[in-house]
Amino acid sequence: MFWSVISRLPEGLGPNPIDDPLIPPFQGDPNTVTPGVAGFFAIFFVAVASIFIIVDMSRRIRRVRYRGEVRERLEAERLAAEQAEAGELAPDVTPADSAGVEGRVDRDQ
Repeated sequence: MFWSVISRLPEGLGPNPIDDPLIPPFQGDPNTVTPGVAGFFAIFFVAVASIFIIVDMSRRIRRVRYRGEVRERLEAERLAAEQAEAGELAPDVTPADSAGVEGRVDRDQ
């Protein structure tokens, strides 16, 4: 049924017949038609470069995230110190406690 539908498609949309007289037959050995050693090294280089780029990008993202966490923690400690000077915090609350759970500022973890 599938092939009967495909055979009714307009020319060029159906399967390409193998015995088309306009396509010359392949004269070489099909086992030697490979990219060879140069192709292997090219793909290997692309794979290694991709791994290095991914590792470097993850380091950069982690560094930016940690800098943001430190910046938020310092801001929270500064605000807690200002509030403590003004007498707005209870005496048993430390600036690290006011920053978040266990001193963490980011709420997604």
